[in-house]
Amino acid sequence: MRALTLYMTSLRKLGTSDLEVFPLSLGGNVFGWTADEAQSFAVLDAYAAAGGNFVDTADSYSAWIDGNVGGESETIIGRWVKARGNRDDVVIATKVSQHPDFPGLTAGNIKAAADASLRRLGTDHIDLYYTHFDKVDVPVEEIIGALDELVRAGKVRHIAASNISAERLAASLAFSEREGLARYVALQPHYNLVSRETYEGELQDLAGRTGLAAVPYFALASGFLTGKYRDGEVVEGARAAAGAGKHLETERGRKVLAALDDIAEAHLVPVATVALAWLAAQPTVAAPIASARTVEQVPALVKVAEVRLTEDEVTRLTEAASTVLPVATGEAAL
Repeated sequence: MRALTLYMTSLRKLGTSDLEVFPLSLGGNVFGWTADEAQSFAVLDAYAAAGGNFVDTADSYSAWIDGNVGGESETIIGRWVKARGNRDDVVIATKVSQHPDFPGLTAGNIKAAADASLRRLGTDHIDLYYTHFDKVDVPVEEIIGALDELVRAGKVRHIAASNISAERLAASLAFSEREGLARYVALQPHYNLVSRETYEGELQDLAGRTGLAAVPYFALASGFLTGKYRDGEVVEGARAAAGAGKHLETERGRKVLAALDDIAEAHLVPVATVALAWLAAQPTVAAPIASARTVEQVPALVKVAEVRLTEDEVTRLTEAASTVLPVATGEAAL
């Protein structure tokens, strides 16, 4: 009963849409990659049991793995939804532009890719359909026109954008408004405590002015913000060396970890929960995205629905994340 009550009271409206989502979106990038189908089902079950209803994937996940062709994540999610009979309870978000067989954002490609995603997901509609990476060689009019057709056909409920400039996003929104076409309701930026530059500023301001919900990816900085990577420890794993490891070498990374440790101890929650709670407290953010390879990783993620940081705690984390290393001079800078 407690889980159901928490679920009902913690949902957030996604921008100007009619979608209501859990404040932590479960990333599906690991499904079919570092988590096989059985592990993925277990993670999805644990997330749903905690009240989670917002699953994020892409048609390209995980084409980068030898033997994969893309769409493995969508296929696993589709099989899970069918097995559990819970399609109406799950908000499924997927993306277009990066699948090896459906690259780009031309009108024809968007529509063909959407049909392929629908087949893999085993559903007649996608709740939230993102342009995965903007393609500036395609006019926004063509992109929005194709997405609008999908909405009118009932294949997509709402549209969104990821990895897009403020200029192109503004042009897209203006075209939708001018022509009365489907309009982006959400934005998926790269954003977390130690990677703030891409989103804060023009994109965040535009989202705030236009009512877009932010659904940040890499919310835990490839695992760095879970606190499991520390000075003197060997960083291993599929993503750790390139993602988490680099933050260990910076003053900002060390200060952020120190602040996270103190605040996590005060709330009696894992470090990852606090990092996600900081994101959830930021203007425009509706639900950070984080993935889990095992069931044991799920509780720290969904706990964000229960944690509310104080204003002082948010400020402390923000200030720690604002630390900038002095610019090197002389030979050291070469």
